[in-house]
Amino acid sequence: MYLLLFVFINISLYECSGVEGLDLKYDYTKYHRMEEIYEWMQDMEEMNPELISSTVYGQTFERKNITLMKLGLKNPEGREKRVIWMDCGIHAREWIAPAFCQWFVKEIVQSYKTSVDLQTMLQNLDFYVTPVINVDGYMYSWTDNSTRRWRKSRSSPPAGSGCYGVDLNRNFNANWGTVGVSFESCSDIYCGTGPGSEPEARAVMDFIGEMSEKVLCFLTIHSAGQLILLPYGHPQIKAPNYEELVSVGEAAAAQMKKLHGMTYRVGTSPQILYPNSGSSRDWARLSGIPFSYTFELRDTGEFSHLLPEEQIQPACEEAYAGALSIISYVHDKSFRNSTVPNGDSSRFSPRAVLVTLLCSCLSVSITVG
Repeated sequence: MYLLLFVFINISLYECSGVEGLDLKYDYTKYHRMEEIYEWMQDMEEMNPELISSTVYGQTFERKNITLMKLGLKNPEGREKRVIWMDCGIHAREWIAPAFCQWFVKEIVQSYKTSVDLQTMLQNLDFYVTPVINVDGYMYSWTDNSTRRWRKSRSSPPAGSGCYGVDLNRNFNANWGTVGVSFESCSDIYCGTGPGSEPEARAVMDFIGEMSEKVLCFLTIHSAGQLILLPYGHPQIKAPNYEELVSVGEAAAAQMKKLHGMTYRVGTSPQILYPNSGSSRDWARLSGIPFSYTFELRDTGEFSHLLPEEQIQPACEEAYAGALSIISYVHDKSFRNSTVPNGDSSRFSPRAVLVTLLCSCLSVSITVG
């Protein structure tokens, strides 16, 4: 029995070491500066050329690149693929969001070779993942303790003002400037001079706008509050597929709670948070993308935007479960003739699960130890 276990562990260790992109030197339980994230993105692409490519689709106000990672496999039948969008770091101080985008990519890289279901999804879907949209603001938030809570972009003050930046999640062309915004440039919810006035928001709208008919799902990751928000932020507007959005969101919240017992509430922003306009989530739904959600990750007030690093792993684990729940539903709805019965991406063989757990344990032990 012990010999068999020893042999299995050694086989599993071999499989772990053979998974391309399993970068044991990168610590996913720490927050990282933008320079480190850029380097990580390049390394992941170089180590996984069959899975990952990158695209620079815009520049910030300070002329820094806004870069996405495209995760996908070739469709064996040559069919046109559909798209899942995920972005993080639109608000500078929400460091857990970029940490999650990196965690999401890491999980896909580590899992897809041992999961036929995930392989099928990657053959039908391309995941577009932007770890940090608000690069200027994110870098500024790392300056010192006085800038740690910075939220907005870093665009120049309007005439007569000394206050920098715009709330990028109030700058999208979605009922812009109607509710839950400020026209005072010193406010944290300053919506800018017009819809898409900021290069960061405009880059997303231009890039997705050219392929919106291919995008099935739009996920934008924020913190805090433990919420899954669906369109719309305006209290008098209702999404045509509202009931389905609620149902899919609640299923995701249930999967998230299973891991660490954390409750995530589901609803529109006016229902469970506050009214707002000009959000990327609302813009995506107005653009015809059927499933659009904002994830507000941990926590509910104790740490808020200063979530300690020891909570990165559990927060990312539950967020990954929620995101995968939504993506699986969207995939199955669009590809009912999938070669995998039921298209259930949550099903993994016992052996694959154990290998994945061993890989995760190894990663944690090496990065932490």
